[in-house]
Amino acid sequence: MIVLSVCNHKGGTGKTTTAIHLAAAMGLSGWRTLVVDLDPQGFLTRTMGIDEPAPEASVAALFSPDVKVGRLPVREASGFDLLPSSSTLTKRLRDLNKPTDVLWVREALQRAKLNYDLVLFDTAAAVTVFSLNAIVASQHVLIPVLPEYQAVVGAEQTFQTTTLVRDKLNPRLQSRTFLLTQVDARKRIHRTYQQYLREKYGERVLDNVIRTSTALAESRDGGTTVFDHDSSARGARDYANATDEMLRRLRAMESQEDVRATVTDESIDADDVPLPDEALDS
Repeated sequence: MIVLSVCNHKGGTGKTTTAIHLAAAMGLSGWRTLVVDLDPQGFLTRTMGIDEPAPEASVAALFSPDVKVGRLPVREASGFDLLPSSSTLTKRLRDLNKPTDVLWVREALQRAKLNYDLVLFDTAAAVTVFSLNAIVASQHVLIPVLPEYQAVVGAEQTFQTTTLVRDKLNPRLQSRTFLLTQVDARKRIHRTYQQYLREKYGERVLDNVIRTSTALAESRDGGTTVFDHDSSARGARDYANATDEMLRRLRAMESQEDVRATVTDESIDADDVPLPDEALDS
């Protein structure tokens, strides 16, 4: 089972749209996929037209010591199963203040025997105990990034966070990958930041990008995805291509475990990573 988090500390980068359509495309590719909505605001849950359940039947149950993840009720969405969010997460923030509180989700998954090929976390656009739980539990992180200043800063800060988590808490974190979203080829600033990210992060940036698409905005209506109502739309093609590329990368890493361990254990000192403002000025 592969565990992947979709996160960016900056909002408005297409993070939840990416989580939904990556999960839907994975489902269409035959992957049994569980999406876990770890955003206290529950935007993904609402987007899929699912009402907030009782706390004990929601993602909040992952932070209970006796939880059995495999027994939690999941909701069927568009090509994937969903463990919905709960506003209870906001109330739990005040209690989850110990260093070990970033381990709840990883330990819950380790105890579970889930019949899924992929568990995908959607996270809040902030560094919280919940987003840290997702990264600590994950083998891979996908960082959606709009090629504009604030979103790039957020993406680089997210990358730094994942580096620290990998070095201190989760040596199983194998890859951190950027996905360019809401790309408008007519905007010079978009071309500039695409070039910047590709020059700095190289193969960590997916070749495929998600272009601006009206169909993606419309796909939120009725809890559907763009694949449900217009599979030939630009957004559907872009997410299908990006998902295919992600699948190739994941399969390559899974099938070459020894090589992967050598490559992804490359030493990265967080002190050597430039601050976002300095990076953008370089």
